[in-house]
Amino acid sequence: MGRFCILGLLGVVMVGFQCTVESKKPKSPNVLFILADDLGYHDLSCMGSKYYETPNIDRIAREGVIFTEGYAACQVCSPSRASIMSGKFPARHGITDWIGAATGSDWRKAGRSNKLLPPEYQHNLPKEYITLPEALKESGYQTFFAGKWHLGSEGSWPTDHGFDINKGGWDVGSPRGGYFSPWENPNLPNQKDGENLSMRLAKETSDFIRNNGNKPFFAFLSFYAVHGPIQTTKAKWAKYRDKAEAMGIAESGFKMGHFLPIRQVQDNPIYAGLVETMDDAVGLVLQALDEMGLDENTIVIFTSDNGGVSAGDAFATANLPLRGGKGYQFEGGIREPYFVKVPWLNIAGKTIDVPVSGTDFYPTILDLLGLPLKPEEHSDGVSLVPLLRGQKGDLRQFIWHYPHYGNQGGEPSSIIREGPWKLIHYYEDGHEELYNLEQDLEELDDVIADHSEIAKDLSKKLFKYLEQVGARFPVEDPEYDPAAEKEYLNQVVGKRWPQLEEQRLLFLSKDFDPGNQWWGSGVVD
Repeated sequence: MGRFCILGLLGVVMVGFQCTVESKKPKSPNVLFILADDLGYHDLSCMGSKYYETPNIDRIAREGVIFTEGYAACQVCSPSRASIMSGKFPARHGITDWIGAATGSDWRKAGRSNKLLPPEYQHNLPKEYITLPEALKESGYQTFFAGKWHLGSEGSWPTDHGFDINKGGWDVGSPRGGYFSPWENPNLPNQKDGENLSMRLAKETSDFIRNNGNKPFFAFLSFYAVHGPIQTTKAKWAKYRDKAEAMGIAESGFKMGHFLPIRQVQDNPIYAGLVETMDDAVGLVLQALDEMGLDENTIVIFTSDNGGVSAGDAFATANLPLRGGKGYQFEGGIREPYFVKVPWLNIAGKTIDVPVSGTDFYPTILDLLGLPLKPEEHSDGVSLVPLLRGQKGDLRQFIWHYPHYGNQGGEPSSIIREGPWKLIHYYEDGHEELYNLEQDLEELDDVIADHSEIAKDLSKKLFKYLEQVGARFPVEDPEYDPAAEKEYLNQVVGKRWPQLEEQRLLFLSKDFDPGNQWWGSGVVD
């Protein structure tokens, strides 16, 4: 796996590949799309982690193409998932925060005393869209969904947007009840106490693949993992606790961000076990493809919906050298593992360093299948097939619009990236930051003072787009109290931060025991 490892390639100009030799394309290929939840850019061994072990996901990267600058369309889940289904950036489809997040004066209930009140957003994936599964269904594909949906309440579930079968997709975005049965999910009945949720979703997907017959399929496996609450078995916890000790346990694991402490090290054995179980589940599905002789007839895609959780939620992982994580406007919040395997293109093990987005999956899949594109639908996405065939990509604009605070410590902001330049506009005070990602991937050097004309041009393009799509913006809170916000931040620094450091060491202690049969996993472990 060493030559496919991305660590060490960051900040280095990648060499593109030319003259791709194609084998004969199969008739009506299948598509397996695997979406992880909250998985960070470096949360896979093939992406540089020396702590997490993910041989099955690594296989997808090894047999396909790694897009080193693959982006989610948002730093939180529902917006980026809607962008995969629609091919539209969040500002256009209107789902700009995770569905269920507070807006307007309700945001005050969070007790954070922020300057702004977040705007309202769309709470269901619009029915008027022709989604990716609907487009494939029109062309004779059997469509299957398993796992996390979080794109609306009943009436806006997977089967309302083009999926023939739905196993586990509903309103809620977290694994309600946890990762071990019994869980609470109206579309995934409990079968056996202690059963693992990720493995169950993989079994449902594998059964679909085996029982689908000769009809081409689009299977979308959308894990709840690795979203909090993080849980694992005692055996996996012990494996990674010992591994962390062997690697050397750092004295501290966090540093303070703007609103919350941010994790700096990958050494959470509970999270590591959760990651490995998801990888085990991926292996189960890949095995089903192999056993059915479909591995050479199936496009396989793997990505995540946003960055790893370095602050807020379970404070589970570190995304360094990328800055921030889930919910943040920095690369750690939006840059993702992004793998595409197309067996007949013979491009195994290649890397592409051109920026691409979650909006691009829709037109890319249509193009790979030989189906007509729908530019009026996937209006912010482009087909990546030319890149897969070794051609150079055109200069593009990428837009992120997150006018919310969220749970992880990010700030209400909008982003535009064009070429190496990334401009961030902050809504609290209107200031902007400019980064050259080719020279400063860690986003530590704001160069706006030295490149003011570039910043002005990008800002103009950003707000032209936002105006065209009718984007919504936060407003000042008339009840904002600077003293109350300062007190909240003092509490975070004085109490929450020390609690997180204490919890980190507790998870790594030899006698750690959650005290509830390891979240019920002991029933079948």
